[in-house]
Amino acid sequence: MLFKKSIAWMICCCFTLASCVTPGNSARVGPQFSSSVIKQAQQVPAIAQKTKLDVIIPIFDPGIPKDTRDLKEKNIWPELRRAEANRFALKLKEELEKTGAFGAVRVTPDATATGDIYLLGKIVESNGLDVEFDLEVYDITGKQWYAEDYEHEVPDGFHKNIRNKGKDPYQPVFKEAAQDLVDLLKKQDNTSLALLQKVTEMRFGANFSEEAFSEHLKQEGNTYKLVSLPSDDDPMLGRIRSIRIRDQLYVDNLQNHYEEFNNKMAQSYATWQEQSRTEVLAKRKADQEATGKAVLGFLAIAAAIGLAAASGNSGHSGRSTAAGAGAVVAGVGGAALLADSFRTSKESEFHKETLEELGESININLAPQVVEFEDKTKELTGDAAEQFAEWRAFLKEIYEQEKTPDKKL
Repeated sequence: MLFKKSIAWMICCCFTLASCVTPGNSARVGPQFSSSVIKQAQQVPAIAQKTKLDVIIPIFDPGIPKDTRDLKEKNIWPELRRAEANRFALKLKEELEKTGAFGAVRVTPDATATGDIYLLGKIVESNGLDVEFDLEVYDITGKQWYAEDYEHEVPDGFHKNIRNKGKDPYQPVFKEAAQDLVDLLKKQDNTSLALLQKVTEMRFGANFSEEAFSEHLKQEGNTYKLVSLPSDDDPMLGRIRSIRIRDQLYVDNLQNHYEEFNNKMAQSYATWQEQSRTEVLAKRKADQEATGKAVLGFLAIAAAIGLAAASGNSGHSGRSTAAGAGAVVAGVGGAALLADSFRTSKESEFHKETLEELGESININLAPQVVEFEDKTKELTGDAAEQFAEWRAFLKEIYEQEKTPDKKL
């Protein structure tokens, strides 16, 4: 009996010892004791959440010269460039979203949309081989963060590499631009970023009621400074916030149109990029050959003139005949080289026409749409910029009709 009690006592001790696990010796799997969880939480350093700003990317300036005579010289085709202006903005948006460092990133028809940071791009070059664009970055106060030129050359063999199937050969240039903005954002003070959001709200409010919200901002030239804030329970502020939410939903819906347009042009554009790259390289080679042959042709003609002059000045009939024959041969050779140069130039012109034909096959269109806000509807027509302007006018009309007459101090 005593032996059985001893065994039972030892078993209890084993269970007791097994249950007396210190937090440092927690089980490898399963929920931990509360004391262990608290201790672990205390050991994790507190990390301040970085304020995530909303980014506005207006469609790029297509970089189309006003003088139409420059279009052919610079190999620019308006239809293609306008399509690229939309596509470039969308590709930059996609790269920014991948970083996870920002709030909402939206492509808009112009820079009048509401956001905290604005990325203004202009296409400098795009021919399938070389891509280049200028980018200016501003915040909502009007302060310029930086301006940079981005360029990239599509490497040899890109289109032949099966691993690149479905990839945009221009992607590296958009990725570089996005990373530069992320790196700059990391250097910004979090408090300053949060204040930018307040400026954004006040500028949005002033767009609808300047008399109510402009007093909170001080304008100095092209920049704005926050000088005060309205009460958080101000009814006019509440009204503006509800309108802004609806405005954001409209712009979010607009993203679907840009994406749909991009999807429609994707296959044709990818084909154009590959074929255009080949055409550009062939054209450059043709131009180089044309220049080289033209130079040789002119040198040959110059030699012919020199030999002709020598034959006229020579008193020896044999020398004169030989010089005259040399002049004829050189002249014929020079004429042949010049003719070949013109043929090569026509080949170069053919490459230009091929690129132009490829560019004309892409266009952009935005269908009319009916919008609704608080039981009121309106049909928006025109291109994206025109519809966006009509939408903003629609919101202002609603605000004017239903705004709170008295402002709470």
